[in-house]
Amino acid sequence: MILFPNAKINLGLRVTAKRPDGYHDIETAMVPVPGLCDALEILRDEGDGCTFSTSGIAIDAPAGKNLCVRAYDLMHSRYGIGGVKMHLHKNVPFAAGLGGGSADAVFALKMLGELFTLNISEDELEALAAELGSDTPFFVRNRPMIATGRGEKLTPCDIDLSAYRVVIVKPPVGVSTAQAYARIVPAHPIQPLATLLAEDIGRWRESVHNDFEPVVFATCPELATIKERLYACGARYAAMSGSGSAIFGLFDHLPDELRFPADYFVYTGNML
Repeated sequence: MILFPNAKINLGLRVTAKRPDGYHDIETAMVPVPGLCDALEILRDEGDGCTFSTSGIAIDAPAGKNLCVRAYDLMHSRYGIGGVKMHLHKNVPFAAGLGGGSADAVFALKMLGELFTLNISEDELEALAAELGSDTPFFVRNRPMIATGRGEKLTPCDIDLSAYRVVIVKPPVGVSTAQAYARIVPAHPIQPLATLLAEDIGRWRESVHNDFEPVVFATCPELATIKERLYACGARYAAMSGSGSAIFGLFDHLPDELRFPADYFVYTGNML
């Protein structure tokens, strides 16, 4: 069985409070990017355990810590599933704020549920996904959502970006989410994010902000330069996704000249 876990982008990201458990409460809108995908294949195998391999973008973490393997371990401990062979071809860059690892984990949960005929509901999948990360539950239903709490509390929202083209740019730098959160000063927003996103996209530049940008741009000024360049080339809205380091722009039409250094990751596609 093969599925294609897709990336996401964040429209706005507000850090609203520091929690007693050490995490932060946030408010953000997450939207799938269906054309930017990894490829995940899982086959049943004799015996017990998970044989895991990768190709594509090199992952700088031991196989045992990969979220796909952690998803298998969770399903094995919860449901006693048998052995599998799992191969992940990585196209979505990590440490980018695009949710690639989280998507891989959720698609692994879905596939394992189907392979072993577990008949797991979407609500159950969301609960399982929440054990693997804060933004992982989003990928269960994989549609535009307003996320609050740690990112696991999801409310569907009617954000339609199908008229736009998206450009995603990631330079060869990563951002530590933990370090980014450590420098954030939480603040409760005046207006709900959903209210701001209901306005014309032309107003988002002034009203829909990612609280991580000032913190991250201070240490990675090239990210601010990328954002400015996307606006200069005609983006209706541009922002950093998540805690970075990917910057995206939404365009009516792609500009004729939009070039970046060869070592940058650049994706262009439709927001369908």
